[in-house]
Amino acid sequence: MPGTMTACRETPPPLLATFEDALAKLPDGYVDGYFDHRSWGVTVKRSQDGKRTWLYGEELGGTDIVSFNLYRLAGPGSTLKPCEMSTAKVIEFVLGFEPSTEKAAFGT
Repeated sequence: MPGTMTACRETPPPLLATFEDALAKLPDGYVDGYFDHRSWGVTVKRSQDGKRTWLYGEELGGTDIVSFNLYRLAGPGSTLKPCEMSTAKVIEFVLGFEPSTEKAAFGT
């Protein structure tokens, strides 16, 4: 259920719901985009049963990364598990990432 994540008790529920909504809007697979005026490549994978979402983002031409798993629990809520970074960094990235709307032109 959006709005309840056990891994980030200090984060207000409305922000967590906004985070989950933003994550749900990202497409499965790879997408280029921008965060903090920098180019990023992001891969999102969702389990077939919908209980786990994995995101790995990499700054293109840089060294920064974002990586986490979001687990939906049997009861209400979710558990956010950032990979060696803060919950705040993960939330800030997902809320601020803008997927590119441009399609690559091949053969031109």
